[in-house]
Amino acid sequence: MARLLEVQGLSAYYGSIQALFEIDFTLDEGSVTAILGANGAGKTTTLRALCRTVHTTGSVRFDGQELAGKPTESIVRLGVAHVPDGRGTFTGLSVEENLRLGAITRRDRAGVAEDFEKTYARFPRLRERRHQQAGTLSGGEQQMLAISRALMLRPRLLLLDEPSFGLAPLVVAEIFRIMRSINREDRVSMLLVEQNASLALDLADHAYLLETGRVAMSGPSEQVRADESVRHAYLGR
Repeated sequence: MARLLEVQGLSAYYGSIQALFEIDFTLDEGSVTAILGANGAGKTTTLRALCRTVHTTGSVRFDGQELAGKPTESIVRLGVAHVPDGRGTFTGLSVEENLRLGAITRRDRAGVAEDFEKTYARFPRLRERRHQQAGTLSGGEQQMLAISRALMLRPRLLLLDEPSFGLAPLVVAEIFRIMRSINREDRVSMLLVEQNASLALDLADHAYLLETGRVAMSGPSEQVRADESVRHAYLGR
């Protein structure tokens, strides 16, 4: 597979506080890569650094293009969509209005209409609630909407921050099943930040473990899963 994302020496800062320390990682086109770690390890900061919403140093290349110095909106137009922690839906807007905002940079009306139908086929509950305000949806429905809004961009890379957080196990299982189908059928690459290491490793091809802003381990998901320290600290075994 072709290399889609290449990160070298990436550091990130909140004011004078350094949160990432020269991390390196890669992601191949069409693959799913997981970033694991405890609270405060730097997982969310990594996604923010890729979108340039925090101060960074180092190199981030997306499909061969250097992202350093590019504003966030330019990175979005290149095909990078971010589903932040807390879902980030526009709670005062309807489901349909949220989805239309996801496609705001697109001019292919027929393609947008096709993606609306694809979204409603994947998430029938969103079709049922398409005129309902996003803030009145359940947590699971809001997560479905957040993922769907990002997909309306037709991204090449989807950044997902804790998609299972606060959701019931059955809802989580449904969302991860659909994420797998999106990756396999639409070939959308994914960078997944997730505290539920077992779920993340089931979905991902490759994984990186962050500890206090540094890469402590990396490898194919099955190799990371088999590591004794990972099994003890993150898989409860």
